[in-house]
Amino acid sequence: MPETTEKKATSEPPGKTARIISVFGPKGGVGTSVIATNLATTFRVHLNSSTALIDLSISQTAPTLLGKTDVHCLAEEVSRQALPALIEARRGAFAFVVIDAGSILTETVVAAFERSNLILLVTTPDVVSIRQANYVIELLDRMQFPLRMVRVVINRAESHGNLRSRDVKAHVPVPVVAEIPSDGRVVGFSVNQGMPVVLSPESSRVKDLLRRLARTLIETPRLFVEQCVIDRSTVTLPTRQAVHSAIGPSNDSSSGLAVDSPLAVLKRKVHTGLIEHFDLKRLDLKTFHDPNALRQLRERAEKVALDLILREGGMIAEAESRQQLVKEIVDETLGFGPLEDLLADGEVSDVLVNGKDMIYVEKHGKLSLTEKRFTSNEQLLTVIERIIAPLGRRIDESTPMVDARLPDGSRVNAIIAPLSLKGPILSIRKFSRERYTIDDLIRFGTLDRRMADFLGMCVRGRKNIIVSGGTGSGKTTFLNVLSSFIPSGERIVTIEDAAELRLHQEHWVALEARPPNVEGRGSISIRQLFHNALRMRPDRIVIGECRGDETLDMLQAMNTGHDGSLTTLHANSPQDVITRLDSLVLMSNVDLPARAIREQIASAIHLIVHTARLSDGSRKVTHITELSGMDDRADVRFQDLFVFRQSGVGADEEVQGAFQPTGVLPTFLEQMRTFGIAVDKAMFDKTS
Repeated sequence: MPETTEKKATSEPPGKTARIISVFGPKGGVGTSVIATNLATTFRVHLNSSTALIDLSISQTAPTLLGKTDVHCLAEEVSRQALPALIEARRGAFAFVVIDAGSILTETVVAAFERSNLILLVTTPDVVSIRQANYVIELLDRMQFPLRMVRVVINRAESHGNLRSRDVKAHVPVPVVAEIPSDGRVVGFSVNQGMPVVLSPESSRVKDLLRRLARTLIETPRLFVEQCVIDRSTVTLPTRQAVHSAIGPSNDSSSGLAVDSPLAVLKRKVHTGLIEHFDLKRLDLKTFHDPNALRQLRERAEKVALDLILREGGMIAEAESRQQLVKEIVDETLGFGPLEDLLADGEVSDVLVNGKDMIYVEKHGKLSLTEKRFTSNEQLLTVIERIIAPLGRRIDESTPMVDARLPDGSRVNAIIAPLSLKGPILSIRKFSRERYTIDDLIRFGTLDRRMADFLGMCVRGRKNIIVSGGTGSGKTTFLNVLSSFIPSGERIVTIEDAAELRLHQEHWVALEARPPNVEGRGSISIRQLFHNALRMRPDRIVIGECRGDETLDMLQAMNTGHDGSLTTLHANSPQDVITRLDSLVLMSNVDLPARAIREQIASAIHLIVHTARLSDGSRKVTHITELSGMDDRADVRFQDLFVFRQSGVGADEEVQGAFQPTGVLPTFLEQMRTFGIAVDKAMFDKTS
């Protein structure tokens, strides 16, 4: 329908910014269009304010209801994409823009709300309408519209048989701004005459209260929420994930803003306000590791952050931008700041923070620099303290290094000044939320089916196995998978410096070492835990990683009836495992000759499973090696049972090769039969 032109009021200063009011009904038939048209008419005719009316309702009855008034009216289909520009074009030309938003919550209507300074929710005093109104308010709250910008108008108030106004007020969570009485005769006559009620020559309470509503809106500026407009030039980096330019990546935090840009200043103010509101310095840090408590705290913080944004800057129009800004501020205040998205990304395996300005991630075996930033080294240090404090650990100048874990088991290492010269350094080895199975590893190409079947037999046959490899080669993940072969009826005790293992079995006891307290006392080492574990009637002992004086105790336990133990070890090859074990045994301060140490190793360890991260980032089992005793020179004898032979590199830099048996049979095949495990010798055949 064509636009009705208007003679503009001359009493208003040029360049006046319009107040945008959206009028919406939670259900049809509540009088939304009547309220919208009469409100616009009162602004224009009685209060001499230039006014535009945009009719988004399906029926588009506004032109009919307006009659011959000179209210600027647009009644035609408007797309979600075109609406913002249409509203902004009228914002500078009128004092008020009233939007008849109808009664269906479409994307276009939501876009209108995003550009509004006030939302009037029209309802009638009946149970169905009130329920619908509460549902709409709940939806707006979920979309992070500040409820401060929502007011209720009760139409047909105090009509016979309906709820009383005080009951309506008690059941809606936002204030009621007006109560329009029921008068079907006056309203019906005006509609049939094509004339707004407020222009009717007949006096009525409906007319008086509609005019009073308009005057209330003009005389009460606090009812309107200011819009927050961020200049695109303040954003120094391109947007990400189609978020509005105001919420793009930044140089000073997780979203790239110039340090003094309006949005950066706004974020700092809101961040400070949140800290003061929740008194975070006194908040129990254990809250951050309690999922339920943290969820409740975040929900409260999001509402407070939204209110602070309104107070400090105004209403940000786009819902995605608003939600992203609130999320970033709450993440920085209560979570791990710019690390939150990286930790939630299932493709990221490592997060490496080199001071506040450099955050790297590893994806698919490749490192890359992200756009994420911390606002300061102090914020980075706060995140580190938030990670380690619930574990009873600390980091300061006297203890500038610490190992810890996240609630999901991800491994954390942090180092600060004076040891780190460029700010705090944080390394996070993410632990997959998914518990991988042996079939998953076969699908990933980590090993083949024959190797998997053989290792499963060895675990069930109570062979002592070391998983070796370099940093990031997948040792802990593989140890987790190996442990899944342990029969469910056995009692398993795991011992770790920082708990990472997540076993599938129910009868599993997890022990974790403890560092010294502030006074340098109270530490519990892995060796002490190992001694205690031997008194716990374990069927299996699994040590997350051997790297200290507990190694000798582990070897002795393996040689005295505690078969079936599993552990990991840093080494570059199966042969290097022996050298590493020699060195670790010597750390126990027990004076043993080299031959005695080698004999302990040869009799205790049955298999070495060596893992490696190849040039394309893939992780593979490169050797399954048996330790088969001692030779005449007192050296441990090795024999490879399975190997990965690399044949080349493809055009896409993917490593090519194959898993192959060497043709050598394990020396313990007969022993396996005593456990009722029949091993098919054909799996070791090189030609199979």
